[in-house]
Amino acid sequence: MAENNKDASASSSELEELVAASDTGSRKLGGVPNKILLGTAAAWSLFQLWIASPLPFIFGFGVFSATESRSIHLAFALFLAYMAYPAFKRSPRDRVPVTDWAMALVAAFAGAYLYIFYDQLAQRPGAPILQDVIVAVVGLVLLLEATRRALGPPLMIVAIVFLVYSLAGPYMPGMLAHRGVSFEALANHQWLTTQGVFGIALGVSTSFVFLFVLFGALLDKAGAGNYFIKVAFSLLGHYRGGPAKAAVVASGMTGLISGSSIANTVTTGTFTIPMMKRVGFSAEKAGAVEVASSVNGQIMPPVMGAAAFLMVEYVGISYVEVIKHAFLPALISYIALIYIVHLEALKAGMQGLESSNPPKPFLRKVIGFLTGLIALMALSFIVYYGLGWLKPVLGEATPWVVAVVLAAVYVGLLKVGAKYPELEEDDPNDANVKMPQTKPTVMVGLHYILPVIVLVWCLMVERLSPGLSAFWATVLMIIIMLTQRPLIAMFRGRSNMGSDIKHGFIDLWEGLIAGARNMIGIGIATAAAGIIVGAVAQTGVGLVLADLVETLSMGNLLLMLLLTAVLSLILGMGLPTTANYIVVSALLAPVIVSLGQQNGLIVPLIAVHLFVFYFGIMADVTPPVGLASFAAAAVSGGDPIRTGFQAFYYSLRTAALPFLFIFNTDLLLIGVTPLQGFVIFIIATIAMLIFAAATQGFMLTRNRWYESLLLLLVAFTLFRPGFWMDMIHDPYRDVAPSQFEQAMGNVDEGSNLRVRIEGLDAYGNPTSFVVLVPVPDGETGAERMENLGLQLMEEDGRTLVDMTTFGSQAEELGFEFDQEIVSVRAPVERWAKEWMWIPGLAVFALVVLLQQRRRKNAAAAPA
Repeated sequence: MAENNKDASASSSELEELVAASDTGSRKLGGVPNKILLGTAAAWSLFQLWIASPLPFIFGFGVFSATESRSIHLAFALFLAYMAYPAFKRSPRDRVPVTDWAMALVAAFAGAYLYIFYDQLAQRPGAPILQDVIVAVVGLVLLLEATRRALGPPLMIVAIVFLVYSLAGPYMPGMLAHRGVSFEALANHQWLTTQGVFGIALGVSTSFVFLFVLFGALLDKAGAGNYFIKVAFSLLGHYRGGPAKAAVVASGMTGLISGSSIANTVTTGTFTIPMMKRVGFSAEKAGAVEVASSVNGQIMPPVMGAAAFLMVEYVGISYVEVIKHAFLPALISYIALIYIVHLEALKAGMQGLESSNPPKPFLRKVIGFLTGLIALMALSFIVYYGLGWLKPVLGEATPWVVAVVLAAVYVGLLKVGAKYPELEEDDPNDANVKMPQTKPTVMVGLHYILPVIVLVWCLMVERLSPGLSAFWATVLMIIIMLTQRPLIAMFRGRSNMGSDIKHGFIDLWEGLIAGARNMIGIGIATAAAGIIVGAVAQTGVGLVLADLVETLSMGNLLLMLLLTAVLSLILGMGLPTTANYIVVSALLAPVIVSLGQQNGLIVPLIAVHLFVFYFGIMADVTPPVGLASFAAAAVSGGDPIRTGFQAFYYSLRTAALPFLFIFNTDLLLIGVTPLQGFVIFIIATIAMLIFAAATQGFMLTRNRWYESLLLLLVAFTLFRPGFWMDMIHDPYRDVAPSQFEQAMGNVDEGSNLRVRIEGLDAYGNPTSFVVLVPVPDGETGAERMENLGLQLMEEDGRTLVDMTTFGSQAEELGFEFDQEIVSVRAPVERWAKEWMWIPGLAVFALVVLLQQRRRKNAAAAPA
């Protein structure tokens, strides 16, 4: 049977081709063309490192504006797309046809046009000459062809539809009709401004995404990918269903540095899937666990498949805020997946792999774990406060002192690691493979953690920009790649300095190339998505779509969210995650926020963007297209469609989370204290584990149907206790609109009033929405109204907005002259919604007792 599975699964070369076809380009060239391809890729990486560094400003040359950088970035991406991706399946893979050379050069010129003619274009804004229009049209056509090659037809078709819609506006039926756009205006808007192709999405790809992808590629080339897998197996491989738990953790760690779910699936899956099959997982279930954990890698900060950086621009909050909001759902989703795997192992009565660790009493294990945890916390405390104390003392010398200390720590970790044997690449199909011991495995690669620590430190503590943070982490990574081999060899007493340094430079060269080739698809995707965003801005189709979706959902927010989720899944079947997120968020995020306001639910914009992003990722799993499922099936030898359905089943928790955090923003740590955040994390984790037990039909033993229903009810109660508490006691009381000022004076500072407003929108159409008005400082209601910047008047028994102060909070909230205040609701004293957790946990305890009794009876029954 094992032999059959082995034959059915794909070879390593076939898997490499699968990843290449989707991520890096499937051409394998030789000779001069190959040198040009690799040299261009490395040059792209070096260019990106240069513009991210402080060096251009230190030396005073090579300083590029944002538009120039985007132009050069796209020129590289287009040239490499035509070099690396063949036109058709029958096209040659070992050479570049003349037509592709011509298209690559013309596309690169069109991409670099904004850089080459930057000064001239700046002097004729909005007035393109014939040359500009010709270049723009050729550029758009070649960008669409590059999109088809690198990402498949769907994104190209969607972009063409939006371009046609822009031009054919007057001929469109009914509500879809618009004034139309001239050919010159379209070319100018899409190619010669920063509203279309060279818009925010390509800017984010240029400034942030490339460096994080490059950082991940260098980390992987240095050996961190293999290290993460080995550490996960050494820690978890011996537990029940251990390889699957190790696959989840290894994929999570790889997901921290990888932006591609397909590459993640193949990288970790080639080792984890055969091991899972060995302990009893079927080919489909082994593949599905790997897919679910690899796809989840994209929701794990800090990279989040490039979407984290786009959210910074689209939502208008700092990168640290995005990470804070995204972290908790990602973490509880991973914990739940480990639990799902555990339940699968329990259901099938599986065992783990044989451990290589010497046996230890449980108490010693606990003491060892706690000692390590306390030591880590103490070290973090010393570093954080030590540096805080040193900065004022050392002044400008601080970076140099920190660099020396970091170098000393790096060398020290290498010396410690050199005492243990090197990590070898195991063959997972080998019948005699043994689990690595935990301590030697962890110790031998601790230095790989340093660049990640530098990255997190720069982002979270120093609050540097994501681009600069990734630059410094990448610099350390490059130093590690060049020096780790000679230093480890020296510590082991078998140094061959010349050969070791040469290997380091080869690894670095390959890492620079791999980073650039991984970016081709993302660069093209963000540019093509820019066409869609540009068309939305130029034609006003967003407003039309808002009306359409509102009509379809009949004004119901939940139905609207379901429509958005389905649209994300359908688009995601053909679009890469990043492009899908850009398109759906540009079209629907503002609509959801406004519809929520009309329904009286204040939905934070970040929650909507995360909602869209989560369902875009789910498309990588969803049959019939889910590419990650096909990649996993190629490794496991299983059926790709069945693997996809099983992975979707495992990923139900990821599909449930977005709905939960839309209605309970506590899960995104919005407006909570650190202590509340900790409690929410514990309760949300318990709730997600209960949800997993309900959907898997197994907890202590197989669930009865009513137990699964009760568990779902408990999970819902823990996730959204306010739903039940609002039924028992309304959190707000109605106040007459004429009493707005008195209500403002009576409630506590820092609380909120819910105010429904009616008036006319910017197009003269009637509108009604709810705003959450924060209560500002002030002793009296009148003083608080003044600080808010709002003046009201009474007219014929109606309360109207008389004036809002320019730049005031009232103006930002959407108050405008002559709007009517229809209702005011003030908060009331009531029990905290968290009291509803108690009955929820009581029902859970009842289910546990029922299952314990049934399990005991089953064990006592004669065989």
